[in-house]
Amino acid sequence: MEPDLELVQVRDDQSFKVWSHGYPYRTVRWHFHPEYELHLVTATEGDRYVGDHIGPFCVGDLVLVGPNLPHNWISDAPQGGSVEERCLIVQFTGDFIAACTTTFPELRFVQPLLDEAFRGVRFDAAVAGRVAPLMRDLLEASGARRIALFINILDLIGRAEHRAPLASIGFQPNRSAYLSTTMNLVLQHIGRNFTHDLSEPDLARLSQQSVSTFSRSFRKHTGMTFVQYVNSLRIKLACQHLGQADLTITEICYAVGFNNVSNFNRQFLAAKGMPPSRFRMLGREGRHFASAA
Repeated sequence: MEPDLELVQVRDDQSFKVWSHGYPYRTVRWHFHPEYELHLVTATEGDRYVGDHIGPFCVGDLVLVGPNLPHNWISDAPQGGSVEERCLIVQFTGDFIAACTTTFPELRFVQPLLDEAFRGVRFDAAVAGRVAPLMRDLLEASGARRIALFINILDLIGRAEHRAPLASIGFQPNRSAYLSTTMNLVLQHIGRNFTHDLSEPDLARLSQQSVSTFSRSFRKHTGMTFVQYVNSLRIKLACQHLGQADLTITEICYAVGFNNVSNFNRQFLAAKGMPPSRFRMLGREGRHFASAA
């Protein structure tokens, strides 16, 4: 089975992405992305799939997955059951880490680990135990503390002596083949054009499917309807713009792809629990208090 493409959005005002999710969740499927991913399991046990590797996992499972390496963690959960938080995740691009090692030669010790990550690397319990609280802190950290925590994590995993490769040495991720699958081409198209007008019939034609078949297939792959998925991308981009002072809320509305301010405000409120104006105000207050501390 070909893996699905996950579109990882790193905010313009951040160097890497840190987040958590529960189980079940839309990204819990056989998938890949161009970014490195440090994945820590915080609840449940089950089976880990990385490239051609299959093995058991439990709480504390810490793995670094390299670019375009297909992966998935499937938890043994009761039928219909759910877990609020199953894992913590840090995702970063190869360009970012290359810039880090170029700017700071002291970080070049991490390069062998990055090379190994193309097969996936699992760390022992001792390293995972030291990394876990740092990843937890990263969820709420901002500014220079965020960078400091990230470098501390790099130091721990980059110098870890007890680490094990997962996929076989002959396994080669084939990004071009993965991207040739129909739904991945659609997701790429959406990722490049979500700030413009997009319609489900047009994407159905792109995928050479009927609208109803496309709609079912899209929801199966993403866990959302087409409109929900596009709106989520637009809201994420709007949040980045709201953190800056150069655009008004009306300008942001049209810049991210919405056609009217009322719908933008409604969608933003549904996604964030507050209107864009309050989101911007709270962001400014947070930066003010951080600078005054």
